[in-house]
Amino acid sequence: MTLGQGKRVAFYAPMKSPHHPVPSGDREMARNLIAVIGAGGAQVDLMSELKIYDKQGDALVQQDLRDRAQAEAAQLIRDMPSADVWVTYHNYYKAPDLIGPTVARALGIPYVQIESTRASSRLAGCWADFAQSAHDACDAADVIFYLTANDLITLERERHGRQALVHLPPFLPAETLPARSTLNGPMLTAGMMREGDKLASYRLIAEVLPHLAGDWQLHIAGDGPARGQVETLMAPFGERVVFLGQLTRDQMAEAYGQASLFFWPGVNEAFGMVYLEAQSHGLPVVAQDRPGLRDILSPAQYPAPDLGPQVLATKICRLLDDRDLRAKRGTDARTMIATTHLAPAATQRFWSTVTPYLEIST
Repeated sequence: MTLGQGKRVAFYAPMKSPHHPVPSGDREMARNLIAVIGAGGAQVDLMSELKIYDKQGDALVQQDLRDRAQAEAAQLIRDMPSADVWVTYHNYYKAPDLIGPTVARALGIPYVQIESTRASSRLAGCWADFAQSAHDACDAADVIFYLTANDLITLERERHGRQALVHLPPFLPAETLPARSTLNGPMLTAGMMREGDKLASYRLIAEVLPHLAGDWQLHIAGDGPARGQVETLMAPFGERVVFLGQLTRDQMAEAYGQASLFFWPGVNEAFGMVYLEAQSHGLPVVAQDRPGLRDILSPAQYPAPDLGPQVLATKICRLLDDRDLRAKRGTDARTMIATTHLAPAATQRFWSTVTPYLEIST
């Protein structure tokens, strides 16, 4: 029997439902997880769309969310379809899972988390109660799948009992590699346009571009509330920078397929699906050496953040001037993606880990 065949999985993403109308990496990852878990022959049911997220550290907001989560959990315990395992994606101090541990315990089924983080530094201050709830939810998990080595540090330090900590490499929702890029087009950037780390990456790009030589061109895929600020940053470069807007999956694949390289600095990125997508098309990546990115970028020299824009520009110029180097870097990237970061590998890793826990609970 195929791993997962005939099993029923209760799925929940407290920070952002996979049905949310606004695109984001969290929504995409939740959808991808549902697909790879279901690819094992299981039925995956979204149990709740209650968004548990406190951006500001507001005690009143947190209490309201607790009350709503308690009511939701009681209703699920009473009425939800039978399930063999509960899976929660992305439990952390701003978006703790206030539902899954309660329901799983009441129904006597294994409780599994994917991409959870522990933040001891948040156990004091305005998020203290939510941070504690995130810790408690971690403690309740039989298995926690971590996506990056950076996440493992605190998970391992504060591991609860005989809890299993298992690496689930970030993956693309595909069984095979897409068509390879021609490597002959413009540079490509892709990222949501919003305040914070995303805008910081765009600012850094704007600092890099003046250092580039030759007849370069950059295409930018993405949109968002900070688009006006991004357009202002890019205005000095005139027609050399082209805004593509928010693209569909097929349009994005076409953009990858025509690009020469992928440029996204990755300021404080957890990992970034765009890096996997770009590399699957055989694009060399120019990014900074940051903890989350080390797990998903093909081995190469990525400059430290403190080296500044000039070093990134040097990397770009070298790639733009040497098509053979672009091709070699792209081949290395595609090999890595095919081996570790496609959906079948994720399905196998999930079910080979979880199945023994289902046998114990029955």
